[in-house]
Amino acid sequence: MAQAGIDVHVARGGDGTIRVAAGPVVNRAENGSDAVAVGSGFTGAVLDVAGAVLFWPVLGEPGLPVAEVHDAGRAQQWLWAFYGERTAAAVHACAAGEPAGVRVTAGMTPLAGGAARLGFGHWASRWWPASYEDGIPALEPDVLGLELAALTHRCQQLFDDFGDQPDDCVAELIEEHQAALDPLIQWWRAAPQPADTARHLESVLRLIDDAADSAGLDGAALRRLRSSLDQRRPAGAPVGPGALFARRDGYALAAGEPLLAGGRVIARGSGTNDWRRYPPGFVDASEHAVSWTARALGARRRIEVEVVAHVAAPAGGAPLVAEVRVNGGQSDRVFLARRDDMWTGRADLDLHLSAGAMPPHFEVGVLLPGFDPGPGPEGREDRDAIRALVRRRLATAVQPLAYDASPHDASSGLFLAEIAAAATGEDY
Repeated sequence: MAQAGIDVHVARGGDGTIRVAAGPVVNRAENGSDAVAVGSGFTGAVLDVAGAVLFWPVLGEPGLPVAEVHDAGRAQQWLWAFYGERTAAAVHACAAGEPAGVRVTAGMTPLAGGAARLGFGHWASRWWPASYEDGIPALEPDVLGLELAALTHRCQQLFDDFGDQPDDCVAELIEEHQAALDPLIQWWRAAPQPADTARHLESVLRLIDDAADSAGLDGAALRRLRSSLDQRRPAGAPVGPGALFARRDGYALAAGEPLLAGGRVIARGSGTNDWRRYPPGFVDASEHAVSWTARALGARRRIEVEVVAHVAAPAGGAPLVAEVRVNGGQSDRVFLARRDDMWTGRADLDLHLSAGAMPPHFEVGVLLPGFDPGPGPEGREDRDAIRALVRRRLATAVQPLAYDASPHDASSGLFLAEIAAAATGEDY
C-alpha cells in the first residue's frame, strides 16, 4: 500500500507535456526544454515507459521521479499504481485542459520503488565508473543484464506493446546475457551463504523463468533453470561469486605503437576524462586516466597522449581520439590505438613558440567520433560524487541488506552484479 505524505505537483507545459514532480513547482519554458536537463549527463537515471519518461537524480535521496508525460492516455495504465489515484486523476484533468497545475499527496508504492531500482540499473550499465586506477571493479554485464530483465518483467505494468520503449526489452536481455544463468544457479544453490542473498538470487531467477516463459523463449540454459527451480534448492558445493565471476587477466595486444622518448619536453599533464564523450567499456574511469606530453623536436612540436584502457576495451577497430586544444585555440584530434592496457597516439601540432614565451596551455580530452555529445555540464566534483556513491555501495555489498525489506529500499538495494563485483574486486 502506498505511504502518504509526499507533495506532488502536476502541471502542463506550453508544449502539452505534463510534468509530475515531488517538491516545489518548477517554472517551465514554453517549449518544455527544461525537461531534458532533469536527466542529462551521468548524474541522472532515466527510464522510458508507456507515454512518459521518468527521471531520478542518482546522487539524491531515493524517492519519486520527475515524470514527463507526453501521452496521458497510455500513461494511465501505470499512473494509478505508481503515484496513486489522486495523481492519476490530476494528470487526466491536465490532459483534458482543466487546471494549469495542481498539488496532490502521493506515496512511494511498490511499483515506484521497482521502477527506481530499474532506472538505477540502467544507469549503472552506462555510467558505472569502473577503474583499475581507482580500485573500482567493473560490473559483470551478463549478471546485471539478467537482473534488469527480471526487474523489467516485474515492472511490466510500466510498458505497453507499442514498440517505442527501449527499456522494455526483457526477451532481448535474457537472450543476450543468458551466459550468466548457470553461474547464477550455482551461486543460488551454493552453501553456506547469507539468507537474504539466497532470496535475492531466487527472486531474480524465478522472474527470469517467468519472463522467458511469457516470451516463448527456450534453450538449454533456460531448461536447466526451470529444472533447478522445480527442486527444493538442494545445497551445492560451497562456492562464491568471486570464483564464479573471476575476471580475465591481462589485455589483448592491438595495433597501437609504444610512444618513444625524445626531444625537449615543453609541458606534460593530465587531461579531462569526461564520461559523456565515449561509450562504456572504453576508458578507465579514473580522473588521472588521460595523460599527455608535449615535446619539441627541432622545429616540430608534437603531443603524445596515453589513456588507461578499460578492462573490456575493444582491441581494435574503434576510432577513439584525443581532442587537444592549445591556448584556447581550435582543437586538433589525435587518433588513439589500443596496446595492452593503454590507448596511445601522437601527432604534430601547428604550434609556434617564440624565445622566452610562456609555456602553452594544453587541454586534452577523450572522445569517440560519431558518439560524442560534446562536453557535459558536470565536472570533476560530480564525477567524484559518483565514485563516492559507488564505493559506498560496494562497501555495503560485503554485508548486503535484505533484498525486499520494504518498497523504500528497492531503489537503493544492491544488485547481484554489485555483490559479485565486491567479491571479485579485492585485487582489482
